[in-house]
Amino acid sequence: MGDIIKLGLILLLITSIAALVLGFTNDMTKDVIASVENKASEVARKEVLPQAESFKPLDEKVLSEIINSNPNVREVYGGYSENGSLVGYAIKTATPGYGGDVEVITGISLENKVTGIKVVSHKETPGLGANATQPKFQNQFKDKEVTKELVVVKGNPSSENEIQALTGATITSRAVTNGVNLAREIFINKLAQ
Repeated sequence: MGDIIKLGLILLLITSIAALVLGFTNDMTKDVIASVENKASEVARKEVLPQAESFKPLDEKVLSEIINSNPNVREVYGGYSENGSLVGYAIKTATPGYGGDVEVITGISLENKVTGIKVVSHKETPGLGANATQPKFQNQFKDKEVTKELVVVKGNPSSENEIQALTGATITSRAVTNGVNLAREIFINKLAQ
């Protein structure tokens, strides 16, 4: 009986020390992690809306209204040209995929076109759903009109608004497309001038 108590106390001591070390490490690195994530998002915004030289977050009141009505919207940035003119928006969404939420940044120009998309975070299956990060899949969305809902098809697309699904990853393909469609809706209903 005494050995069991002794062993339990040793395990309690080891787990307590491990928890303290992990908590301390997390606290020390959280600012660095946030900074790296912000830089990655900035690079992604420039990739999906290349005509923008700089980005500013949407007015906090308008953004709160959008997020309250659409909880899958994560952030909205306005993209500005060198002379300070608004050229479009970069909208980050998160929609359910096979392994969890798939975060996508969608660039939309004021000419009502998708200028690009980038899958920035996912937990999809390597070799299947993870192929959503490949340019071959993501480039299908480029120059699509925002006035038409995008639809995933398993074969070759026969219509302008169709996106060919990834082989063996229809759920992921739909998650990405749903994210882009959500960005389209936000642009049309809340941001288009």
